[in-house]
Amino acid sequence: MEKIDTGTEHLIFEKENGVAVLTMNRPEARNAMSGEMNEAMRATLEEVELDPTVRCVVLTGAGKGFCAGGDVKGMASSGDGTVGDNTIDAAIHSQRVHQRATAGKLFKMPKPTIAALPGAAAGAGLSYALACDLRIMASSAIMTTAFAKVGFSGDYGGSYFMTQLIGSAKARELYFLSDRVTADEALDLGLTNWVCEPDDLMTKTMEIADRLANGPSVAYRYMKENLNRAMSGEVDDCLDLEATHHIHCGQTEDHRNATKAFVEKKEPVFKGK
Repeated sequence: MEKIDTGTEHLIFEKENGVAVLTMNRPEARNAMSGEMNEAMRATLEEVELDPTVRCVVLTGAGKGFCAGGDVKGMASSGDGTVGDNTIDAAIHSQRVHQRATAGKLFKMPKPTIAALPGAAAGAGLSYALACDLRIMASSAIMTTAFAKVGFSGDYGGSYFMTQLIGSAKARELYFLSDRVTADEALDLGLTNWVCEPDDLMTKTMEIADRLANGPSVAYRYMKENLNRAMSGEVDDCLDLEATHHIHCGQTEDHRNATKAFVEKKEPVFKGK
């Protein structure tokens, strides 16, 4: 894979065959967020969204963890977990902007996003995982909201994503009690799409990512917008959006080539146009 400089070792960015792999890289801290990681995540997600050679994005963590969320040890040592040298209003604005540029970007960017969990996804790290379109977990991995254990209410969209995925009642239980959810439990709940052996995690992830990177990227773009709209839009809005996108896809080279390949009983080749 081609390795691309992010300005910090806290986030590794690699790219190959249409797949961008972003690895949160603080294994000694269970890949807890740092200032350097956060800024690199924002900039890198902006880059991959606009890069026409990237057709699928994978987010994972180094070592045996996905992401522990905020750096609680750093918060404890500073005595201030949210404001620092800012005013309260400036801190709120800064976090709002960063959340939209990271978790919001993973959820909204017009490309499939996959979270690959080798281990624990906690707090804001869980929010990152839930923001992605698809999730795959090692059988040893766990999820936990964790916020209540440190007196936080939650950030990076986790309450929205979890409620959409599993419903309000179960989301409230997991937020209030902060219980650990095993990989098998996450699969049963619908919080993850696949569970595999730890040694097979990245192989399985890349198999899925490669399928998506070689798929009809224009259609995926509009599928994602349709599905996101369906989470909050009225039925007529969704029907109208589907009609617009469906007709548009019918005018693409990918559609014409795929229908021809279907008739000829061949595998289609999608070019993203």
